[in-house]
Amino acid sequence: MSDIKVRPGLGDQLRRRKPIAAPGGGHAGPELSRSFGTFQLMLFGVGATVGTGIFFVLQEAVPDAGPAVVVAFLVAGVAAGLSAICYAEVASAIPVSGSTYSYAYHSMGELVAMVVAACVLLEYGVSSAAVAVGWSGYFNELLQNLLGWHLPDALSYSPVPYEDNTTGLVNLPAVVLVLMCMVLLLRGASESARVNTVMVLIKLGVLVLFAVIGFTAFEADHFGGFWDAGAAGISAAAGTIFFSFIGLDAVSTAGEEVRDPQRALPRAIMGALVVVVAIYVLVAVAGVGAQPTEEFESPEQQSAGLSVILQDITGSSVPGTILAAGAVISIFSVTLVTLYGQTRILFAMGRDGMLPRRFSSVNPLTLTPTFNTVVVAVVVALIGGFVPADYLWDTVSIGTLIAFIVVATAVLVLRRTQPDLERPFRVPGYPVTPVLTIVACVYVLSGLAAVTWVIFGTWLAVVLGFYLLWGRRHAALERGEVADTEVPDAGGPR
Repeated sequence: MSDIKVRPGLGDQLRRRKPIAAPGGGHAGPELSRSFGTFQLMLFGVGATVGTGIFFVLQEAVPDAGPAVVVAFLVAGVAAGLSAICYAEVASAIPVSGSTYSYAYHSMGELVAMVVAACVLLEYGVSSAAVAVGWSGYFNELLQNLLGWHLPDALSYSPVPYEDNTTGLVNLPAVVLVLMCMVLLLRGASESARVNTVMVLIKLGVLVLFAVIGFTAFEADHFGGFWDAGAAGISAAAGTIFFSFIGLDAVSTAGEEVRDPQRALPRAIMGALVVVVAIYVLVAVAGVGAQPTEEFESPEQQSAGLSVILQDITGSSVPGTILAAGAVISIFSVTLVTLYGQTRILFAMGRDGMLPRRFSSVNPLTLTPTFNTVVVAVVVALIGGFVPADYLWDTVSIGTLIAFIVVATAVLVLRRTQPDLERPFRVPGYPVTPVLTIVACVYVLSGLAAVTWVIFGTWLAVVLGFYLLWGRRHAALERGEVADTEVPDAGGPR
């Protein structure tokens, strides 16, 4: 690649694309250790997904859609499934850290990459905090069942009022959870993956237990008035639920830390999708069948919904205690993986020069981005400690949906601009599948509240302002720092 003699103008900077490194090629800047196998990577996706959409969001979504929340889970699942197919192709062609941000940088240019960065940083940061807040409720439920005591409200709730106006000083369990995840991530990615595998298996076990017990109290009458909420209620619920499918994106953030990434990434993404959708629908049907939908709005449901349902069914605290214990143990994995994903995106941005180079520094012993991990944990702990979950769910969904739209668009763009790019996995039904992905995600976006768009727009303005004032002038492409091995643009020799 010839040296650039003339400093590019703003328009050129906004459109410039990062060259795609050939398989096995290096990248400018530090490298991460390849330590994940396909099964561990798949459970990363399951770990970041199953739990958020069932342990917490079910009781948030039922008031919107009523019994049709089952349909809302399917709608979100279809949109996520289409997106997963698109992710599989792009991840196999561009197996790098940074997920959607990196895919956009390679396919659509620097400005789009920064827009996507705003989305994914928002979705990972806020989702980690939201899950930590929800975990706090199950932790207190477990303490109550085991010890007959739980933390006082002052240490269990944020100072910002919840929907029932309950307030406290700080959500201490949420803060402690984030800090525990930080310590594990600092020890290394491979150790984090092993712990996550154990936690995910526990999580799936307790959810199957819930479904089995839930079906013993199943009443078809609970599905009466199935369509009363209408399309608007279903789309609103799907928008809330979609937040949980962030786990599919989390798989792709590990592109540089997995062995044989061009084959492992597509397999892990599709495997995680199958497990996630199956368990979501199973538990949703069991939950709605076991309890009238109006009871999902009670304060007890909002704090630890599934364990309360089991206690009501059996008249005993034992099954609920088992589920609460499983939630406390396994939901740790959700926070762990979402924190992991955000640190890898920041790592990629630091290596690209879009953030200070400190963000791309790697510990020589653990080969992990230590500085990133500490910064992310501190920010997420502050959000989790002082902001209630009610304000967080939809904000995550909007970032996830826009990221999924960008990945589907990247499939279309790369098929046109890089037709000879090696793609171990190719989207079936092209171009219909990526177009349907975009349509499905736009439909779910339409159900989000106006305030969610205001929050997202404000955050996007902040990120783009930082890019225009600092990032574009310090980008690796601006300085001529690119990968040694590149795949030329469309039609070029390979």
